[in-house]
Amino acid sequence: MINKYFFIALRNLKRRGLRSWLTMLGIFIGIAAVVSLITLGQGLQQAILGQFGALGTDKLTITAAETGFGPPGSTAVRKLTQHDVDIISQVSGVDIVIPRILRPVAIEYNKAKSFTYAVSMPADEKALNIIYSGFDMEAETGRLLQAGDRNKVLLGHQFAVTQEFGKEIVVGSKIKLQGKEFEVVGILKQLSSFEINLAVMLSEEDLKDLLNIKDEYDVIAVQIQKGADIEQVANDIKEKMRKDRGEKPGEEDFSVQTPINTLQSVNTILNVINAVVIGIALISLLVGAIGIANTMYTSVLERTKEIGIMKSIGARNSDILLIFLIESGLLGLVGGIIGVIIGESMAFGASAIANQAMGLSLFEVNLQPMLIFGSILFSFLIGIISGVLPAYQASKLKPVDALRG
Repeated sequence: MINKYFFIALRNLKRRGLRSWLTMLGIFIGIAAVVSLITLGQGLQQAILGQFGALGTDKLTITAAETGFGPPGSTAVRKLTQHDVDIISQVSGVDIVIPRILRPVAIEYNKAKSFTYAVSMPADEKALNIIYSGFDMEAETGRLLQAGDRNKVLLGHQFAVTQEFGKEIVVGSKIKLQGKEFEVVGILKQLSSFEINLAVMLSEEDLKDLLNIKDEYDVIAVQIQKGADIEQVANDIKEKMRKDRGEKPGEEDFSVQTPINTLQSVNTILNVINAVVIGIALISLLVGAIGIANTMYTSVLERTKEIGIMKSIGARNSDILLIFLIESGLLGLVGGIIGVIIGESMAFGASAIANQAMGLSLFEVNLQPMLIFGSILFSFLIGIISGVLPAYQASKLKPVDALRG
């Protein structure tokens, strides 16, 4: 019996043709928006978390307060110095302190110029290994920088695929940074961190000489001793630096960041963004639901005589109710399926465009079975709910009145 109701409902929808498609428009626009935005949001979340995930839970970073936009430390109010490194080294629970310099530089190769940023690499072999292992750095061609290397650079993966220099950069190539020549000893495999993929890495001594840097650092990375409480160590570092600088709590011109705090902040921001975009998409679903209700009410008025005939030959109120509910449910279901297809296509298309623009494979989106199933089920339920009142009205029509109408 249900099969018959289904085919009757399907026939009625086909008969209304264009009106049925226009009714579903609001549904599949809303579902497409929800699916694409959530999928892209999750892809964005994974991309951002990938930037911090490599840090691990046993490392923290100290940066100076900034006055503008740029690489960490480049717009700092008060620069970090070797004195700060010495202060941090004395804190209980600290294993090794690794000061880093990150600065924008002009790069020239094959008579073509561009800009990127240079990152200093420590001369200490243990510190070097911590950086390499922490970010899973591996050379795709050539080798990694070694302690004692001078006038040599290690390049991020982007330099192996870029076309901006008109000639491929390979191991052994000579590039110029700020007009000074360096030899490329290796190019890294692609990493989840786009900053490293775009970076030029060279020894701290070379970068200081190149940019005439004396006693200042942009970031200080700290490796925590095994078993130490990273939050406690972070608080102790903050207290020592605050005391050394004569600052009050809350007035620090530096920040001590742990991966845990950073990840929590990122997750909070992304959750808020997801909530906002889903709220906007739900407005479209509400419009779609109103459209279904309107169409079903119109259908009841147009098919009054048909309902009267069905009742006169034995159709019960429940039969009429069920037929109309199936019709409205099918409108929501088909709209949901189309919306999911459009939404996922939009998400994959947007990620491909973003990756193409950045020249990276950083922004990845994946099919989410629960999201797909949930969206289709949700749209089906919206359809049914929207059709409840019109279906109830149709089922309560009296056969004589319906035939007369």
